[in-house]
Amino acid sequence: MRHAGPREFLDRAEPWLLRREAENNLVLYVAGSLVAGAPPSRRPVYFATVERDGDVVGCAFRTPPWKLGLTRMPLETLPALACDVAEVYEELPAALGPNEVVRAFGEEWSALRGVRATPGLRQRIHLLATVSAPSRPAPGAKRLAGPADIPLLTRWLAAFTRETALDVVRDPDALARRLTGADGGDPRLALWVHGEPVAMAGFSAGTRHGVRIGHVYTPEEHRRNGYATSLVAEMSRDVLDSGFDHCMLYTDLANPTANHIYHEIGYRPLQDVMDIEFAAPEDSSR
Repeated sequence: MRHAGPREFLDRAEPWLLRREAENNLVLYVAGSLVAGAPPSRRPVYFATVERDGDVVGCAFRTPPWKLGLTRMPLETLPALACDVAEVYEELPAALGPNEVVRAFGEEWSALRGVRATPGLRQRIHLLATVSAPSRPAPGAKRLAGPADIPLLTRWLAAFTRETALDVVRDPDALARRLTGADGGDPRLALWVHGEPVAMAGFSAGTRHGVRIGHVYTPEEHRRNGYATSLVAEMSRDVLDSGFDHCMLYTDLANPTANHIYHEIGYRPLQDVMDIEFAAPEDSSR
């Protein structure tokens, strides 16, 4: 069932999404942000519930130009969903969701549009409810980033995008301004400082009971000192102390170091997700 907008979507889907709130953090955040007044996409947004016998069994969403997002859902519902998405979008750059679901959607979309569907980034969602102190705390201390840090953060956010596939920062300066509160909002990015800033991490996304940690980055010259581990541990503790039940973060499964350090401070695997990327057949040589 396609919905007119994020408010109508949440009215129908939110109770189902909240049953697995951490797993569904992305769609809850995206829809909630639009309801709260985030600037809408210039192209049609897509919010749909997948239903069976009158009950919600899955959700799909998109805010162009970003990829289509999928939750868990019965695989047999995907042909109808793909046809519905095709009524709104002529093409998609990619889809993101639980492994089996997104693979099956990729097959349906490939057949509908005559495009190639290829596996992309593989990620793991981690959940933390209790923080464990790092075995070797890093020297230094955490502080909130502010407007004076924008030039540094702009460089770091650009480097973060170049070096990882976990996030795509299209305008590093604008994002740095937003995360530091320079645009009038609350600061949502912290630095680990050991003589100078040596690592960053943000808490820019939240749901009703949890906060997602992201934009975790340490420049090459400061790595292997535990700075990011200590920063994420302290940020996670601050989130829990402020009244939230849990923290979430995504890791690239190709990066075993990140998966290990987050496990050390209390994050546990929740769900694996992946991208399926779509390309025209003539692009096969790229």
